[in-house]
Amino acid sequence: MTDPHPLTIAGQRYDSRLLVGTGKYRDFAETRAAIEASGARIVTVALRRTNLGQHPGEPNLLDVLPLEQFTLLPNTAGCYTADDAVQTCRLARELLDGHKLVKLEVLGDAKTLYPDMTATLAAAETLIHDGFDVMVYCSDDPILCKRLEAMGCVAVMPLAAPIGSGLGIQNRYNMMTIIENATVPIIVDAGVGTASDAAIAMELGCDGVLMNTAIAEARQPVLMASAMKKAIEAGREAFLAGRMPRRRYASASSPLDGLAT
Repeated sequence: MTDPHPLTIAGQRYDSRLLVGTGKYRDFAETRAAIEASGARIVTVALRRTNLGQHPGEPNLLDVLPLEQFTLLPNTAGCYTADDAVQTCRLARELLDGHKLVKLEVLGDAKTLYPDMTATLAAAETLIHDGFDVMVYCSDDPILCKRLEAMGCVAVMPLAAPIGSGLGIQNRYNMMTIIENATVPIIVDAGVGTASDAAIAMELGCDGVLMNTAIAEARQPVLMASAMKKAIEAGREAFLAGRMPRRRYASASSPLDGLAT
């Protein structure tokens, strides 16, 4: 199926609506195998936890995920202040020869991993002013999502549920409101646990889904990555097709007109 509205972020088109992380895998070989199975083209990397060349002599993720094949999305995971997040993005730009696309996340505390939205707004403003293309992890608050879009974020990434929880989308109505009012891509970020969660997100009209733990912590990560690829595609097609209306009562599948009496 040819998608009439392919995913486009910061002017770049992508043929997959699944974005994946690189953490929690056993090794780089499993990371590469899972990402290949997922079909993802955007791969997010926690700069504070992954070597992209800042630690010479240690294994480098770029050796298994070359920039010619994937769009790397450095993120600020582990940052709890706006200043730390901004400095991490600037380090990523330096390491990746001027790379501008980043995923901003500023966490509120280590227990919930919920975003600190006050700090997130401040960091986003600084990074946009500094020339970055900012994809931003945020709460599922429709007002704040719209504000981040108005500031100039190239994609808004509301959480479905807490990071690593696997609970799926907990507030579909907020998510639908965010989607309906958006003019930039809405990427569900955090909380997906299995393929049905990803399909539901796409059926609601999300532009994409970012996940890590759901794949990396599966019993068979490569197989789960393949399942997620299919779920994203099926959910998108269902959204484009338009689901039947929900009804309180039965409606016969076969016509009743003309039945012999």
